[in-house]
Amino acid sequence: MADEELETLRRQRLSELQAKHGDSPRDQQSQQEAKQRDADMRNSILAQVLDQSARGRLSNLALVKPDKAKAVENYLIQMARCGQLGGKISEPGLIEILEKVSQQTEKKMTVKFNRRRVLDSDEEGDD
Repeated sequence: MADEELETLRRQRLSELQAKHGDSPRDQQSQQEAKQRDADMRNSILAQVLDQSARGRLSNLALVKPDKAKAVENYLIQMARCGQLGGKISEPGLIEILEKVSQQTEKKMTVKFNRRRVLDSDEEGDD
């Protein structure tokens, strides 16, 4: 009898700790299901918006630059939801969109030289 009570207390304490830390199997499973539903929704929208060659190019881009591919996907999904797309986007159309996104996310780098003027002989008058 005492062993059964001890075992139930252990299970109860374990479930409390798991709920406190968010590590319960149900929470993990529901998070995985939500991620899967989101991925399925994104794929279905992209399948409706892009033709086969454009999807291939986008998947190749995702292998090399996943952050840029994600930005393009978000852009396409936003355009589709707003009704700004007339039909399926072909590969040349996707290339134009890629160029737009690249221009928007391009980092401009400038180099500035600060020269020390301590031993510069031009500042002083030559005697």
